[in-house]
Amino acid sequence: MTTNNRSIPIVAAILASAALCMPNRAEATLAQTVTFDQKVENAAAIVAGQVVKKESKFDPSRRWILTYTTFRVDKTLKGGAGGEITVVTPGGRVGEIYQDTIGVPEFKEGREHVLFVKNSEAGPTVLYFDQGAYDLIRDEQGQRIVAPVASDAVRVDTQRGVAIPEEVPRTLQQFETEIRTSERRAVFHRMEMVRKQQEQKQTSIFSTMARYKFLFAAALIGLTLATIHLLRR
Repeated sequence: MTTNNRSIPIVAAILASAALCMPNRAEATLAQTVTFDQKVENAAAIVAGQVVKKESKFDPSRRWILTYTTFRVDKTLKGGAGGEITVVTPGGRVGEIYQDTIGVPEFKEGREHVLFVKNSEAGPTVLYFDQGAYDLIRDEQGQRIVAPVASDAVRVDTQRGVAIPEEVPRTLQQFETEIRTSERRAVFHRMEMVRKQQEQKQTSIFSTMARYKFLFAAALIGLTLATIHLLRR
């Protein structure tokens, strides 16, 4: 069996054009971490579902392998996903050819997951790859637990230059509550931005008036004299 151990960089352009170079795999790959709020805001849909079908095939150029995974949607947490959704991810196996992709989640039939989905030219895909995919399992009490998928990539906060620990598992209900809280927070931030923009516009108008107050006063005096002159005629 021939194995291809090269890796495709973790970028969304892979799905858009599939015209990327493939560097040699390293022992560890660094990935910029994204916040939960960023994932919620940028996701076209968030769904919980079970893998019912998985198929890998070459892209039209026959250079890269893409994997198409179909989920039966049990619960929609954001967006309007239907009863099924098929997501495409780079990498997979076709015959004896295998392309491994660091930082991209692998799905197995029968498993349940929560996915943050975004749209691409190749079709729906997983937003931020493995940072947008979660395992959906049951604990001893039968509660559905959402936990981050295993990843080979080390997530780093680029501003502080430190590695970020994985999110803690929580129940599906808690996870959905966090999504709703994040959505409300995003609405509040947008309203605050609009308010600040309006305040800046008002400040700008008042500043302009103050800067040209003598011109305004002269114009007002001139208008008043002209009005008096017309009334005397």
